[in-house]
Amino acid sequence: MKKMDNQENLLRKLPGVDRILERIQEEQEYTGTPKSVLVDAIRFVIEKKRVDILQTKTSDDLNIHQLLSDVRQKIAMIMKPNLRRTVNATGVVVHTNLGRSLLAKEAIEQVIEIASNYSNLEFDIEKGQRGLRYSSVEDILCEISGAESAMVVNNNAAAVLLCLETMAKGKEVIVSRGELVEIGGSFRIPDVMAKSGCILKEVGTTNRTHPRDYEEAINENTGLLLKVHTSNYTITGFTAEVSLPEMVKIGKKNNLPVMEDLGSGTFIDFSRYGLTREPTVQDSVHAGTDIVTFSGDKLLGGPQAGIIVGKKEIIGKIRKNPLTRALRIDKLTLAALESTLRLYRDPKNAARCIPTLRMITEPYEQVHQKADQLIRILEELHDPRLILNLKTISSKTGGGALPILDIPSAGVGIRIQDMTADSIEKAMRAHEPAIIGRIEEDLFILDLRTVQDNEFSIIVDALKNILA
Repeated sequence: MKKMDNQENLLRKLPGVDRILERIQEEQEYTGTPKSVLVDAIRFVIEKKRVDILQTKTSDDLNIHQLLSDVRQKIAMIMKPNLRRTVNATGVVVHTNLGRSLLAKEAIEQVIEIASNYSNLEFDIEKGQRGLRYSSVEDILCEISGAESAMVVNNNAAAVLLCLETMAKGKEVIVSRGELVEIGGSFRIPDVMAKSGCILKEVGTTNRTHPRDYEEAINENTGLLLKVHTSNYTITGFTAEVSLPEMVKIGKKNNLPVMEDLGSGTFIDFSRYGLTREPTVQDSVHAGTDIVTFSGDKLLGGPQAGIIVGKKEIIGKIRKNPLTRALRIDKLTLAALESTLRLYRDPKNAARCIPTLRMITEPYEQVHQKADQLIRILEELHDPRLILNLKTISSKTGGGALPILDIPSAGVGIRIQDMTADSIEKAMRAHEPAIIGRIEEDLFILDLRTVQDNEFSIIVDALKNILA
């Protein structure tokens, strides 16, 4: 009974919204803050305090100054953008949760130019009439890939759906069982096939598929042969798969189009940098594939986009599909994509200027030097509680590409006296901007492969705050 009386007394002491609003509006800092934000923050704090009282998590005297302090913190949170910068120290280069690829400087500058001014998005300046949205990237895509034609939609899942719906709606699409992939966000080939109105025809087994499996599955209702690059997993051991040139040969023999979903997709041969070779878009086009789809924001290093290259006649049909308008990309994506693609005219320059490629191909020795440099900077804090270790670790490509590839990297292992690795991770994540690392061997690890040079000062500030 006494406990209930105490709760009721505390609840009665809770000030009303109007009282706190009047006090907060007296503060000059909030004269320009929308009233709706102030009211929402006050209601949130009062409701939280009310719940704490009912759950006996508080027995304080509900000091108005403390409530005002809580309100100020909540206002700051509400006014802060939801989409914010982070420091990627995970070592995963194409980190889906952290925004995937960073844009090249040239792409960023072009986005600003197009965003700040009117543009010829759908206007043919030479002819003085309406133009085609895709013309800004079609020529450069064809130049780099060797394809007859090209177009772009908002992501690769959309590209696959659009191509299947256009080329084989109501017909069977033959796919190897070993290629029925699922990627992040529950994107599954069987589900996309069903949404496109196509009929999935599985052939072979999980680990072995042969040319005869395709040949025997073809019938009068077959509309397409589909090859899906298993970019986010690898089957090893007793395996067999039908190569793309073999599939193209089967397709031509039976007068059937062949489509390949490359997933990540790349224009660069990574084996030149001592890494695992990933099939390139040029390989697929050269093999005679009718349609190839791939992402713009993974290994390509550009903005989110689904790129379609292939035979001119088929691309023409895809463009006329009503779904194309629903899936089209905006001017900012086009601006970033065009600028990124132009860098690929010189592959060596692309590897230097496109951040994704630069991070993937950066030699271990350079990453090691960065880690050593960061340690020397942090040692200047002169705090005996801070223990730093130079670690040899492995980075990942990410983005569902090169799944078994471990890229040799270097990191800084951080230990702080009287703090667990989990506590350090949480504190670094609470910093503004948030620093996202990983925990290994009870150490908080910063993988320097994905840390940018201009982010060292952010890491230093974060550790200063934690040690303080």
